[in-house]
Amino acid sequence: MLDANLTAQLKAYLEKVTQPIEIVASLDDSAKSLELNELLGEIAALSDRINLVRRDDNERKPSFAINRVGSDIGVRFAGIPMGHEFTSLVLALLQVGGHPSKTATDVIEQVQNLDGDYRFETYFSLSCQNCPDVVQALNLMSVLNPKIQHVAIDGALYQDEVDARQVMSVPTVYLNGEVFDQGRMSLEQILARLDTGAAKREAEKLKTKDAFDVLVVGGGPAGSAAAIYAARKGIRTGVAAERFGGQVLDTMAIENFVSVSHTEGPKLATALEQHVKDYDVDVMNLQRAEKLLPATETGGLIEVRLANGATLKSKTVILSTGARWRQMNVPGEDEYRNKGVAYCPHCDGPLFKGKRVAVIGGGNSGVEAAIDLAGITSHVTMVEFDSKLRADEVLQRKLRSLPNVDILVSAQSTEVLGDGQKVSGLVYKDRVNGDMHTIELEGIFVQIGLLPNTEWLKGTLELSPRGEIVIDERGQTSLPGVFAAGDATTVPYKQIVIAMGAGSTAALSAFDHLIRSPMATNAEKEAIAA
Repeated sequence: MLDANLTAQLKAYLEKVTQPIEIVASLDDSAKSLELNELLGEIAALSDRINLVRRDDNERKPSFAINRVGSDIGVRFAGIPMGHEFTSLVLALLQVGGHPSKTATDVIEQVQNLDGDYRFETYFSLSCQNCPDVVQALNLMSVLNPKIQHVAIDGALYQDEVDARQVMSVPTVYLNGEVFDQGRMSLEQILARLDTGAAKREAEKLKTKDAFDVLVVGGGPAGSAAAIYAARKGIRTGVAAERFGGQVLDTMAIENFVSVSHTEGPKLATALEQHVKDYDVDVMNLQRAEKLLPATETGGLIEVRLANGATLKSKTVILSTGARWRQMNVPGEDEYRNKGVAYCPHCDGPLFKGKRVAVIGGGNSGVEAAIDLAGITSHVTMVEFDSKLRADEVLQRKLRSLPNVDILVSAQSTEVLGDGQKVSGLVYKDRVNGDMHTIELEGIFVQIGLLPNTEWLKGTLELSPRGEIVIDERGQTSLPGVFAAGDATTVPYKQIVIAMGAGSTAALSAFDHLIRSPMATNAEKEAIAA
């Protein structure tokens, strides 16, 4: 199963294994079991510290456990962890095999100190770019703390379980048999859910921080660029981010980032965070801003109040809170979110194999989603509010060539229908003649653009009618010392490369503001003179 290049890379990684590993396979006579057995055999042959045995004693077949010999440490995969999950497999082999994690020491100690029995099950799909973060976090937790168990389950392979548990979004995590959470989660986010005192302890730590010269709110491309440019000026820089990486984490393929032919959102987000941490930047992750308090006097400190009760102070602030998927805002949408209503076709598409779905929105993202889903589902209905699709012509031609796709234009979605457990249909209005129609289906993928994350700023600074932060060519907002960049602003094009440039501009403008302000230090004034 592994080509020569992948085999060579894996062999090099496995040289880092220091503790003996036993891979215990549970198989049957299915084609997938034969495929998994071949993969596990190839892995075991690459290291004399790995032993493969077959016991067939687990209820899920095919599945396998990776156990550290002579201990209670181990993880389990139900399925064949290739695609996006191959990295999860490699990390599991290394960590069970004794190779230390690069996770921060205080986070490791927090995991080790968790008390109680935790049995996690994660349903993933091999095409989901969000799932590996969750799988890897829970695998690491099970390696660090023997009271924690985790099995990662390929939802497409275990369709009966998915149907019985009505899993319609990945990743979906169960804890001790009950739904724990859905969607992308970092190790720190999972810990915050389990360790109820963590938020309070973190808030107390944040309250003791000295004022920053530049405080960046948001950790996406704009915020990362702003932090890097500010830190390079040698001034005290902090980043408070609800989710470092922002919406980039939910982006599958990136093919228009200049100088990089192709990458994926999670890879870019990891690179952004590492670049920021190369500098002396105080990164405060999992921090949601709730209120901006302008300086009370010229040259005074601006305050940002966080959801956990802490308040951060800074001479200047750069707002880069980004945007999120826009919702239809129709009856039934919230009720059936993750129960048939989805926003990520790459992640959740495999769960709708052989089913009927609709895609809402005829722009590039919507048409791309419809094309992808047409290869998985039995039928796709494209629903567009406008009188014509807005996607690039090359995408439209591809969409119209597919035999299992219907295209509806001048169609206004009015209601999501369901049976109380899952989606059963969509109601739409024909905007030409006013007639109402119902489509019977099992899934609805919403792809209708972005909404800026600026609700918390209303009444504090100037926002456009669409809720975007109004900025000038320097990134200056209506408040002195407060700058903004990226998708949350009035910048006309919402693109990663544009957000990075805007973040850099905002940081340079913030620095210029600092050195010209009454509070500028002698060092800052000397910097501008130089």
